Amino acid sequence: MAKKSSSGKKAKKQASAEGVQLIARNKRVSHDYEILDRMEVGLVLAGSEVKSLREGNVQFADAHARIDHGAEVWLYNLHIGEYRQAGVFGHLPTTRRKLLLNRREIKRLIGAMQTKGLSLVPARLYFKRGWAKLELCLVRGRKHQDKRKVLQDKARDRDIAREMARRQRY
Repeated sequence: MAKKSSSGKKAKKQASAEGVQLIARNKRVSHDYEILDRMEVGLVLAGSEVKSLREGNVQFADAHARIDHGAEVWLYNLHIGEYRQAGVFGHLPTTRRKLLLNRREIKRLIGAMQTKGLSLVPARLYFKRGWAKLELCLVRGRKHQDKRKVLQDKARDRDIAREMARRQRY
């Protein structure tokens, strides 16, 4: 929820120096998957979808991308909530959405997807210079023991950093 300013209006999210305004992050990607490659892609959206994104009304649960008919990449199950002011002219929340990639990127993805067990999963959704962009990741699923090992490694690194900071104080 955005903070309210002294005038009672919602404060807008601040954009970074490059003009990137983060809308949402898929936190499960780095935990559930091993990320092999990342790429920035555009989205084909309706006007009410863009308005809803500006409000931050998006959920990544079960979202994934597929290459259909060898030439187009589509995003499935990304839930963009309805924009209330759109009325009957609104959009469907979980419809498939076309992703904008050039032909060379699509061919590279097709080659990578030939490997068994790889998927395309969205990691971040953001506005860049006013255009909605999606960070699409080529991933391989992790097994349960792999997830535990990653968590143990992170805990060990935290303990080491904490001990180093404690030693520097004395």
